[in-house]
Amino acid sequence: MSVHIVRLGSDRVPGEGLRIGAVRYPPRGVPKEKHAADNWYDVWYPELAPSREAIRQAKAAEDDAAWAKFVRRYEKEMAATAPRHTLELLAALSHSADFSLGCYCQDEARCHRSVLRRLLKDHGAKFS
Repeated sequence: MSVHIVRLGSDRVPGEGLRIGAVRYPPRGVPKEKHAADNWYDVWYPELAPSREAIRQAKAAEDDAAWAKFVRRYEKEMAATAPRHTLELLAALSHSADFSLGCYCQDEARCHRSVLRRLLKDHGAKFS
């Protein structure tokens, strides 16, 4: 049992489990009933996504310093009570269930899912 970090819309891999969309917005032009069938996500959970302002900051980050500033902002958002409880829950679930978290970004290194991966590890999550 473990957490998988994925790019939403990519092919599913065996053992990936429930796919959670940790994104602020659903995929454009995709009817809700096609989200799971088209490998976007089974459950949309925007509470794990950066705020609108943080998303703008991440998209504007043209160098490592600007990206680091976004990371600090997103980490602060995720340290609030409700997101922190979600991270704790997901970390605990990773020891008894397979599931995946994802975002649309092509490059995980410049995506909030890289931060989510680290935060979940910090909370004791099990990864494949």
